Amino acid sequence: MKADPFAQLKLLDVQELDARTDLLRHQLRTLPELAEIDQLTAARRDLDDQARDARIAVDDLTVEQKKVDADVEQVKTRRERDQQRMDQGLVSNPKDLQRMQQEMESLQRRITSLEDDELEVMERLEEAQRTLDELTARLTETDARLAVLAAARDEKAAALEESLGEVARQREPMVTDLPGDLLALYDRLREAKGGVGAAILRARRCEGCNLDIDNAELAQIRSAPSDTVIRCEECSRILVRTSESGL
Repeated sequence: MKADPFAQLKLLDVQELDARTDLLRHQLRTLPELAEIDQLTAARRDLDDQARDARIAVDDLTVEQKKVDADVEQVKTRRERDQQRMDQGLVSNPKDLQRMQQEMESLQRRITSLEDDELEVMERLEEAQRTLDELTARLTETDARLAVLAAARDEKAAALEESLGEVARQREPMVTDLPGDLLALYDRLREAKGGVGAAILRARRCEGCNLDIDNAELAQIRSAPSDTVIRCEECSRILVRTSESGL
């Protein structure tokens, strides 16, 4: 392949811009905020699941407490009614009076048992509510941290995108002036060779693969016309000759 030596030198400038583009895109993909956002988002899903379960527990225990409260009040109301009948002398038959006294004792035992149940449910409800409050607070903290991270991510991403745009604007006029076949070869090599399609030959070393060029190959390169496009025998990249090549 033939290409004007100036076009080959310009290819190095294009390569430098492309390397800058690759670096900026890598920085964009690996912003430190992204990893923390992913971790926090996963942690938030777990917290949200725990909070949902805790909320269900609170709701269930609230219903249970209301039922126990109602049962206590119902038995107390019945006991008070029977006590009033006895106090008012509405029960005069000794047998009926004895039966009511026994029933009063039974009701009192029932009240005591229900109040124990009521206390136990209240304690469980308080514990469930504490758990829900703690999880809610952690969710709030997580959301606040995610908001901070998202703002930092967006700010950094915008700066990187702006830099990418500037590099693209610098690259466009450069590649417009390059021969189509040279640019096509460069693009193919860049894709196949980890982002480096052209490298300078400096001090008899290919800076694409960082290997020294042997004497036989150097002799061929030295004798080749200046418009001949040279390829490194080791890595196949385009080798660009300059005054630093040591030929």
